[in-house]
Amino acid sequence: MVLLENEGFLLQLANLYSKTKIQGSVLVTLKQYHGETKPKPRDLKSTDPNPHANGEPRCLFRATNGKKKYSTIVMHKDVNKFQLAYAAVLRQNIDNMKKRDKKSKKNKKAKATQ
Repeated sequence: MVLLENEGFLLQLANLYSKTKIQGSVLVTLKQYHGETKPKPRDLKSTDPNPHANGEPRCLFRATNGKKKYSTIVMHKDVNKFQLAYAAVLRQNIDNMKKRDKKSKKNKKAKATQ
């Protein structure tokens, strides 16, 4: 997995969307990130009420098409700027989505009675 800066991640995400325009899919995941690379064992006797005691809250974005993986860490102060840029990338590539066929309730009832 490649850890990129925010702008580089958005460029690579746009490239992934363009490569999968004809066939394939892109999965984007988002999760809270505390800066730890390995999980800490839980101590059942003491629980940490503030998981961000060691610094500013962050988000980890990951994108993959099954072959290539990219990720970035977004700091709390940069979330709004990143979200606007991420929305712009999604708007540019929204035409790749397929529209679902809406089936009417009448057709379902007619098929059920036959």
